[in-house]
Amino acid sequence: MKIAHILQPAVALMAWTMVMWLWMYVTRIPAMNAAKLDPDSLARDPTKTLDDLLPASVQWKAHNYNHLHEAPTLFYAVCLVIAVVGAGNGTSATVAWAYVGLRVAHSLVQALVNKVTVRFLLFTLSSIALMALICHAAKIVFGA
Repeated sequence: MKIAHILQPAVALMAWTMVMWLWMYVTRIPAMNAAKLDPDSLARDPTKTLDDLLPASVQWKAHNYNHLHEAPTLFYAVCLVIAVVGAGNGTSATVAWAYVGLRVAHSLVQALVNKVTVRFLLFTLSSIALMALICHAAKIVFGA
């Protein structure tokens, strides 16, 4: 079976998402313990959130983890569509790798320094790469 190269960046972004998951908990659990927070009492009081109770730098990792479940869902879908129709090599795979690189850079900026203007630039560039993949898939699927 010949594997479409576009699946490699998709799996890489899945792995990166799990790295962010681990980073989130490695920082969040000690911060919750240091603040002597009871997760059960937090769950019963909707007026309190971890954003209110933990340092912002701890929450940045959690926010990024959530972001990796937003636009990247379209990325996974378009990668699968392009792979299934047999167009997952060459330029498609290169654009997909660019998307992953930009999303990893976005994660690092958000998790470490959280400079919104830099994050926005990286998000915009990754969105352009995603739009290019979606347009490519649309041309193939709709025969344009």
